[in-house]
Amino acid sequence: MFHWLEERPFFFAVGVFVVIAFAGLIEILPNFAQASRPIEGLKPYSVLEIAGKEVYKKDNCIACHSQLIRPFKSETDRYGMYSLSGEYAYDRPFLWGSKRTGPDLHRVGNYRTTDWHENHMWEPTSVVPNSIMPAYKHMFSNIADIETAYAEALTVKNVFNVPYDQDINGDGNVDVALGSWEDARAQALKEAEAIAADMKNQDVKDAVARGEIPEIVAIIAYMNRLK
Repeated sequence: MFHWLEERPFFFAVGVFVVIAFAGLIEILPNFAQASRPIEGLKPYSVLEIAGKEVYKKDNCIACHSQLIRPFKSETDRYGMYSLSGEYAYDRPFLWGSKRTGPDLHRVGNYRTTDWHENHMWEPTSVVPNSIMPAYKHMFSNIADIETAYAEALTVKNVFNVPYDQDINGDGNVDVALGSWEDARAQALKEAEAIAADMKNQDVKDAVARGEIPEIVAIIAYMNRLK
């Protein structure tokens, strides 16, 4: 058999390729499957965070910001730990992006605060003097679509088995509660109140006090989640 292959270089090359490819698949696929599972302690997005993610998509933040830190020293020095596959387990769709007109935002929750985001969205140059980012003042008056965000959370829970209403960390407590629409709305409002408490804009505070959640509060909840 081997003598026959040695006399036929083409078939020998094909045989070597098949053996190497098969060995590679055996080595790579199990590791890939493991890496794509949620990292330890990863929690699903809350309804308010999902609403913020929808604002992020609607206003096309992905056109100028990536959410993918590559394992290069120049990137990890600036943005922090490189991104892991398992961190995106609950992202649908992924918001990796392909441009960095602005900085990567995958770890922005580690170094920016609610107060910073409020000032930046209202007038970017107030915190980044040379910024070319436009102001997003409409977010302070537009009301976030919490009901659609709840529908999305309910869908991924039932279709993709995202672990809402479960004890992920094994501490005896539900990590991210979903429950009924009334429960989810009450929880989103509670989260919004905590964020609005750290903001200066009185119109936003008044809206949350009325039971409304402006888009700026939702997108800050989403940004604070990115760590």
